[in-house]
Amino acid sequence: MTLTIEDRIADELGVAGRQVRAAVELLDGGSTVPFIARYRKEATGALDDAQLRTLEERLGYLREMEQRRQAILDSVREQGKLTDELAAAIRGAETKARLEDIYLPYKPKRRTKAQIAREAGLEPLAEGLLADPSQDPAAVAASYVDAEKGVADAAAALEGARAILSERFAEDADLLGELRELMWTRGRLVAKVRDGKEEDGAKFSDYFDFAEPLTKLPSHRILAMFRGQKEDVLTVELDPEPVDADPAAPRVTTDYEVRIAGRFGVSQQGRPADAWLGDTVRWAWRTRVLTHLSLDLRMRLREQAEDAAVDVFAANLRDLLLAAPAGTRATMGLDPGFRTGVKVAVVDATGKVVATHTIYPHVPRNAWDESIKILARLAEAHKVELIAIGNGTASRETDKLAADLIKRHPALGLTKIVVSEAGASVYSASAYASAELPDLDVSIRGAVSIARRLQDPLAELVKIDPKSIGVGQYQHDLAEFKLSRSLDAVVEDAVNAVGVDVNTASAPLLTRVSGIGETLAKNIVSHRDANGPFRTRKSLQEVPRLGPKAYEQCAGFLRIPGGDDPLDASSVHPEAYPVVKRILATTGTGIREIIGNGLVLRKLKPGDFTDETFGVPTVTDILAELEKPGRDPRPEFKAATFAEGVDTMKDLVPGMILEGQVTNVAAFGAFVDIGVHQDGLVHVSALSDKFVSDPREVVKSGDIVRVKVLDVDVARKRISLTLRLQDEAEKPRGGGGGGGRQGGGRQGGGERRGGGQPPRQGGGRGRQESAPSGALADALRRAGLIDDKGNHKR
Repeated sequence: MTLTIEDRIADELGVAGRQVRAAVELLDGGSTVPFIARYRKEATGALDDAQLRTLEERLGYLREMEQRRQAILDSVREQGKLTDELAAAIRGAETKARLEDIYLPYKPKRRTKAQIAREAGLEPLAEGLLADPSQDPAAVAASYVDAEKGVADAAAALEGARAILSERFAEDADLLGELRELMWTRGRLVAKVRDGKEEDGAKFSDYFDFAEPLTKLPSHRILAMFRGQKEDVLTVELDPEPVDADPAAPRVTTDYEVRIAGRFGVSQQGRPADAWLGDTVRWAWRTRVLTHLSLDLRMRLREQAEDAAVDVFAANLRDLLLAAPAGTRATMGLDPGFRTGVKVAVVDATGKVVATHTIYPHVPRNAWDESIKILARLAEAHKVELIAIGNGTASRETDKLAADLIKRHPALGLTKIVVSEAGASVYSASAYASAELPDLDVSIRGAVSIARRLQDPLAELVKIDPKSIGVGQYQHDLAEFKLSRSLDAVVEDAVNAVGVDVNTASAPLLTRVSGIGETLAKNIVSHRDANGPFRTRKSLQEVPRLGPKAYEQCAGFLRIPGGDDPLDASSVHPEAYPVVKRILATTGTGIREIIGNGLVLRKLKPGDFTDETFGVPTVTDILAELEKPGRDPRPEFKAATFAEGVDTMKDLVPGMILEGQVTNVAAFGAFVDIGVHQDGLVHVSALSDKFVSDPREVVKSGDIVRVKVLDVDVARKRISLTLRLQDEAEKPRGGGGGGGRQGGGRQGGGERRGGGQPPRQGGGRGRQESAPSGALADALRRAGLIDDKGNHKR
């Protein structure tokens, strides 16, 4: 019995069919994933947002496949070739690959050699030799010579017959499926450098002579090799032979050819046509089947790599969006620069710009003292609490400036934090920034963005295309649609998980709320500007074009702190307010008394307040929300403290232990900002004493970590780090080094491991490094990294 789409998805997710059918009905009815996950738990059996996203994706894939299946059935039927057996095979195909394999012989194509041979009447010759190899090919072929049909001699006749059989062998669906999986499990991807490209393509040097089984290739290597091929540095091919095959050993036939021969009864028994048929099998494999399967498997590799890379990007983006907000505190944003100066923007607790300036503390002007006076004056005038410093060019120099400001003016109570400025320039030049900050220069808008992203990363980063935020792996090599769809889902889930203050949210932030698109977001802002803050959720229905469906989808995620109804500041959906009234009636309290009253709320049983609409899951959520209304799922804010005196890569010494912040997590490890303008790489093998299959098991973007410097390669801008502080560091040397990246996304040709080798799994014992001397030693002593004798402090 053929499973329905819903039943297939249920089997894949390991849930009941009724749960999937309910979710599909809600999705088809216009409900969003965040809404279904939060407010329709009874219907779906509490499917979470991750399950619902997978369900939504598989639903789209399978429905698209059904459309393709129907199109194939119609095509074959129109050709008059649709038999009951063929229709059953088409309807039973469970993957797109299988479906296309079945359709291949019937797929309209350009005139092939096989078609030309059939038109010349050579099909009986091909079928006859295959059915009866005891015939002499040359003798039989002589009778098919016909100059008018383009068959000049017996050799031409046999060539046509070979084309017919090769096409038949190459279009057998069952055989193709078998050979494809054999090649997938046994084949390798092989890369070699093109002649003369060694120097220009140095970033791909890991792949100059490289081979690895298809099933073991991680996504970053696949994408690196394909990029190397695209840039004309590498040749990349699929080798179908087993990885343990001896390339020097003579090989008459391959296992693939043996299987083709077996499928069609070709064997070597000394009969006249056996040799010709064997050659035909080899010809079919090398010219048709291998080419076809190589293209298929390259596509599978790319899709697999893209899926993994998109997952990495999405996970990093989620961590960044849900990073701890510094909160509603007046903040000064500094966008560092040398010649063009440091752009300064002060925003109040709500993110409103209250002052801007440009200072020139660095070369060539070196107006250090004057800059500090200006910053102190601005901080005092606007009661600034936080200083956000962009991590780009001149970041460390500007960080020193802020430190000097804090030292000279302790009464201001300032705290400085270096934040990622990835995407700030994209925002600055965007149409939205022009509309939001029309009176500010593009360069100043970047400082505003830096300040606001410290206050609330989520609210600010939603204004930027997720692909510009710089937490991806080979993002420019990924399918645009696939990446955008995944990242949009991440942003939507993050925004709705946190909730949005409808009276302060920007239009881009509102756009990401469940049920609200770009037009509705603009209408909400316009209504707010014209009529003042919303006092109740119900008043949202006065917004033009915000109808009942949109209100149902968005109301629970829009918050109104300080409004007329305290429940409007919570995640309790207005449709569930009657449940709260029953709770109040039972407890004999008012809404303001029950909110936050854990002693009372924890004694209540959810089952006592259910009805035909709201079950135990929803009531449980309501009780939890009443206890901690409007709770923010994001962690408490904290920032890394960079070591004084360690400002550039040249200041790094193997063995140093530093504090840093994880900026990006890839399949092969994590990048950490340690304050030297170049992120260091903690290879996956150096993340833990235990085996780590996924780096996100140990760290995520935004984490504050302590790392040890293993190796530094200034020339190649590579820093190798470890989270295992007992690991031995490399002796200082000229080459090698771990992976590194500048600023945002890492787009190098391929992953390099520290010193050319991965750090060992399991900790090694530390050792005494040679003591640094001179100015570096003085800086390290001031930073507390070495003692008076020059020994590294562990």
